[in-house]
Amino acid sequence: MIDWLRSLSVPQFLLVVVAAFAVLSIVSALLTWVLVRRGLHTPWAIRRINRLTQWLVDLIKRPITVAVLDEVSQVLESGHYTKNISDALVENHDALVALVAEKVRNDPSSRVISHVPGFDSIVHQVSETTLRVLIEMLGDPRMDGLVSDLIRNNLEQIKDAVRERRAEEPPSDVPKPAVSPMSGRPPV
Repeated sequence: MIDWLRSLSVPQFLLVVVAAFAVLSIVSALLTWVLVRRGLHTPWAIRRINRLTQWLVDLIKRPITVAVLDEVSQVLESGHYTKNISDALVENHDALVALVAEKVRNDPSSRVISHVPGFDSIVHQVSETTLRVLIEMLGDPRMDGLVSDLIRNNLEQIKDAVRERRAEEPPSDVPKPAVSPMSGRPPV
């Protein structure tokens, strides 16, 4: 039995050890569940295996999370998201113009000016102009740089929080505002 272990390379041996530990952890968890379900106490050896499993998970989860975030950030930083948004706006241009016109028509604050002659053509022209300017802005490389910087800064903040274990801290008590700034009424 030992001969096949000796023929393994170091990565293969580590993989066998990890697989054996994973199987042992799963069997331990299932046995714990069965024993507790029957009202029995978990044996000392199984409690020890469960603690060891939890310790190993706690040991490797942060480095794995940071490594995954590094990979994700490299992929996200190489993307051209503003072009994708611009393409989607061009593709759905007519539907967006109709949606804006519908929302402006149904807006309670525009009821007074909706009776002005040419209101629909004004709304249509403003919608067209806004979409055209937005599409041109999204096609500009400076906007792509802005979005890339935004994504990079957010990912750096997330990685720093994971590295510093801020994610495990309980949230601070933030007092609720007495009056909602949008409606002027107390929050629900």
